[in-house]
Amino acid sequence: MAKILMVVTGSDVWTLADGTAHPSGYWAEEVAAPYRAFTEAGYDVVVATPGGVEPTMDPASLAPELNDGQENADAIAALLSGVAALKQPLALEDVRLDDYAGVFYPGGHGPMEDLAVNAASGALLIAALASGKPLGIVCHGPAALLATADVEGGSPFAGRRVTAFSNAEETQAGFADRAPWLLQDRLVALGVDFQEGEPWAPHIVADGNLYTGQNPASAAPLAARFVTALG
Repeated sequence: MAKILMVVTGSDVWTLADGTAHPSGYWAEEVAAPYRAFTEAGYDVVVATPGGVEPTMDPASLAPELNDGQENADAIAALLSGVAALKQPLALEDVRLDDYAGVFYPGGHGPMEDLAVNAASGALLIAALASGKPLGIVCHGPAALLATADVEGGSPFAGRRVTAFSNAEETQAGFADRAPWLLQDRLVALGVDFQEGEPWAPHIVADGNLYTGQNPASAAPLAARFVTALG
């Protein structure tokens, strides 16, 4: 069975501008929807985190009002509780790109804490882009692209069309004035061609083998596009 590598944050906090450790982790829908799409398409999903730590779900991501009600939130929680790969992740530092048909990064604020500065993740992203294999990244997951910058600030992702959680969305979520930095601003500084859609609406962008989604609502359509790219 062909495998998809899902790279998930290992952080359970996001350090705010004032030094507060805000509870964080991965966003439930952004793992659940792609996992469902990939497994239903016949792929095996392997999870990797920095250091192989068991990832933490952002507790806010199961709020009923963010999941079309309690019933759907419970269904997402039930699905994720049964994903063995989340309980026994590989160490990101040990993964081999050759073992996978594609690579997918879900979001949550956690990647702003660890994947944004993780050298192993940065190297994997550069290799995945060069390989031609589908590379999918959603919401705050594109924070990991910041780790692809070389000592002079250059990145192979510069000039690529990319979307991610926007400044407008971070503002509406109530975090813009508390964040140590804003993802859209950092990605623009990296040199990507940032493609901003309407806040909270599904929005995906394809550029070669790179597929990005703006927000949690984009996770399912992004996963569907990713599966199509796998062929």
